[in-house]
Amino acid sequence: MKKLGSTLPNMFLSLTIICVVASALLSFVYNGTKDIIAQSKVAALERAIGEVTPEFDNSPYQEQVKILVETDSLSVFPATKDGALVATAVQSVTHKGFSGDVSILFGFDLEGNIINYSVLSMQETPGLGTKMTDWFKTEKGNQSVLGRNLNGGDLKVKQDQGDVDAITAATISSRAFLDAAARAHIAQKEFVASRNSAPSPSTESEQE
Repeated sequence: MKKLGSTLPNMFLSLTIICVVASALLSFVYNGTKDIIAQSKVAALERAIGEVTPEFDNSPYQEQVKILVETDSLSVFPATKDGALVATAVQSVTHKGFSGDVSILFGFDLEGNIINYSVLSMQETPGLGTKMTDWFKTEKGNQSVLGRNLNGGDLKVKQDQGDVDAITAATISSRAFLDAAARAHIAQKEFVASRNSAPSPSTESEQE
């Protein structure tokens, strides 16, 4: 078999073949793993819902409702027990992170108090902004937001005349966290209000 010469057309042809083969392999791998990745994300979210809400017997993920807050559609997951609402989990997002968007799942009780939270994704500075994973759960000073209610106003860090201790050397990330909490609270209130105003199912008797 005659060897191809090292001419520009032959080099271009070789590179084209390599690119086509590589693209086909990447496409094959993506198609083979995308469902697994999607299922893994759903499972992780379902676990997080269980962490931020009390015991429930429904499937909050399957019953999720989208609430528009500013320009973002936030997912609200109702947790019910024996048909009664016991809590709501809200997947919030803030665009005010130091290194990009931050997605946090907040759990609220029926009065709108924060039960717990779980950071779903972020790109904050390791060792600084990433401390939000546990910082705002820690009962030290005024760090914790657990049990807080935002009906009287949004939570703010002390640097903004609030009463929440910001993460040391990560004020921007702390503001982002509280912004996500405020947006989650808006979605939670709107969801509960719409649920309470919905007509109760009734049965009408037939008359002959």
